[in-house]
Amino acid sequence: MTTPTDDNRDLVTVFASMQAKAGREDELRAALTSLIAPVTAEEGNVNYDLHESVDTPGLFFFYENWESADALAKHSQEPHMKEMLGKAGELLDGPLSVNVVRRIA
Repeated sequence: MTTPTDDNRDLVTVFASMQAKAGREDELRAALTSLIAPVTAEEGNVNYDLHESVDTPGLFFFYENWESADALAKHSQEPHMKEMLGKAGELLDGPLSVNVVRRIA
């Protein structure tokens, strides 16, 4: 199986993780799922894949690739992202973790 960075090592890759507050797992899952369509339509988005931990329900991860740092910066300013970040305090147990990485091997 290939990944987007197999063909383009210059992509900006993001790993983001977040844990739902107890009892808010379904609400956070729905909110995160609702981001898929608008984000994948953003200019510069290559993929925006949502995952949930098998061992820890309510622990979510995004695996994202962007064509450039500028595209990623614009992503964070989109209305749907600002709305989601505004809800984060009521849905998340702890901080949102965002790691921007580059593929080296």
